[in-house]
Amino acid sequence: MATHEFAVSGEPTLAQEESPGSEGALRLLKRTGRIFVIVLFLIFILLPVAFICTTSLKIPLEIRISGALLPQGGVVWENWVKAFSEVPVLRYLFNSSLIAFVSAMLVLFIAVPVTYSIVRFRTGGFLLPSWILGTYVMPPIVVSIPIFTMVKMVGLTNTLPGLIIVHTMLNLPIAVWLMDSYFRAVPKELEFAAWTDGYSKVRTLVRVVVPLIKPGVMVAGIINLILSWNEFLFALILTYSAKSNTFPIGISNFVGEHGLQFGQMSAAALAGIIPIYIMVFFFARNLVEGLTRGGLRG
Repeated sequence: MATHEFAVSGEPTLAQEESPGSEGALRLLKRTGRIFVIVLFLIFILLPVAFICTTSLKIPLEIRISGALLPQGGVVWENWVKAFSEVPVLRYLFNSSLIAFVSAMLVLFIAVPVTYSIVRFRTGGFLLPSWILGTYVMPPIVVSIPIFTMVKMVGLTNTLPGLIIVHTMLNLPIAVWLMDSYFRAVPKELEFAAWTDGYSKVRTLVRVVVPLIKPGVMVAGIINLILSWNEFLFALILTYSAKSNTFPIGISNFVGEHGLQFGQMSAAALAGIIPIYIMVFFFARNLVEGLTRGGLRG
């Protein structure tokens, strides 16, 4: 009876006294678990990059006989010197940069009015947006022969303009998909007000809508630039000399008659991924937002 009165009287019971500590321990356990998962994820992501870095600083013999992560025979810069002197890596980087930048700008120039027309004026009905997205999910190898034939007919094989046109065509669907949700988020009342003031549809798009969806346009441009930078199949099919080879194709030149030049290939690979890593580092938040919103409709 005394115990019952003590519990009813308003005094904290033993279980109530321990609950704050239990909740704190649970929060600490959850936080520790999250940190552990993040660290484990970073290890899986960054370990290959770290291995490439250390491989580029090893002597060739050590690369072939040792699987150690860190150089055992001292740090050497021989691979970096040979990578840039024996293979035109800088030319490949220039080609990839030019193709990626120009094709990304062309994609945005086309995708912005196309997406606006589809979202606001239902251009093409249900079929057109489905067809545009369907062309992206289709395996590229399916259309490799027709594309090669068309590029050859207009005399643009082994040229940068030819690859720019192909990359623009390949990346256009993903840009439309990414910007769709941004256009749908713009209030229609703003456009109606602009039309009432005498703005044409083109002027409304340029002066009213585009400034409101700048984050979406920027994200679409960055993602398309990365896709173009990493594209391999059509660069392999349409180019066959150093004057037009992109970086993913040019790096294959380190496969020689005596085997793979792992050290030189690692040095060149680092030179190719560092610019992309830097760009993603500065725009990581925008990229995550763009990919998230791009998957939402309505």
